[in-house]
Amino acid sequence: MTAIRVAIVGLGKIARDQHIPAIAGTPGIELTAIASRNASLDGIAHFKTLDELLDAAPDIDAVALCAPPQVRQAQAAAALRAGKHVLLEKPPGATVSELAPLIATARETGRTLFATWHSRFAPAVEPAKAFLADRQITSVTIEWKEDVKVWHPGQAWIWEPGGLGVFDPGINALSILTRILPRPFFLTKAELSFPENRAAPIAADLAFSDATALPIRAEFDWRQTGPQTWDIRVETDAGRLVLSAGGSRLAHDGQTLVNEKQAEYRGIYRRFVELIGNGVSDVDLSPLIHVADAFMLGRRREVEPFIEDKK
Repeated sequence: MTAIRVAIVGLGKIARDQHIPAIAGTPGIELTAIASRNASLDGIAHFKTLDELLDAAPDIDAVALCAPPQVRQAQAAAALRAGKHVLLEKPPGATVSELAPLIATARETGRTLFATWHSRFAPAVEPAKAFLADRQITSVTIEWKEDVKVWHPGQAWIWEPGGLGVFDPGINALSILTRILPRPFFLTKAELSFPENRAAPIAADLAFSDATALPIRAEFDWRQTGPQTWDIRVETDAGRLVLSAGGSRLAHDGQTLVNEKQAEYRGIYRRFVELIGNGVSDVDLSPLIHVADAFMLGRRREVEPFIEDKK
């Protein structure tokens, strides 16, 4: 089978750190072009914009959209209409409603649209889902706290409307939770902390429940220094299950069940190759819907201005 020829649109930190090595390590797909205004890659065809790439490189089979979410809808629509398969970095868009037309366009053109949630491909996620499938769950607590200055230095777009603020990492926790819990859940309360000088939150305190009144609490915070925290604790009738390190480790009552290195993006690209081969799409919007609910229901409070360290 001929390898899928993919182009990356937006050659930023996530593309360099994750997408490029994942593509290189995944059979059935190869990186053949880059579209980026300010960056290029030695040995790979380079174009300034997606439109330029679509005009000049008709042999490209697919695009991986790694530009900020505020521009992904227009890019995805253009690529689909040009007959390309489309992979969307998370979050898949700046709003929930903009995805429906893309799903329709993918169906009409017979192309694959894949809204990726990379944390779902962490090694402990599927074992956690299997463990919880037949357990009685009594509570869930999420702590997702990291240092924005370390993980998103100089990324102004992430503080603008549509950039999601602290929900950019927090949505990873929600993508895991929507995968491992056996029943849908919904938001009941939210408090969002906005720096006085930013248009997106730096922290969020959330409460969810489900049809059985299960208490779910989530704390997202971008002000963590020192060790970073990406943990989900689930209390059950069979003891405590803890996913830590963003889903790479799993423990049951202190006994380690999974402790593996992350290879999330290789899982994403294996899935993309599989979807294209089967002629289907995969667009789950449930994590993004929870974020939209938080912005709609959440009580806003102002906190001290965010000041990024000068380099």
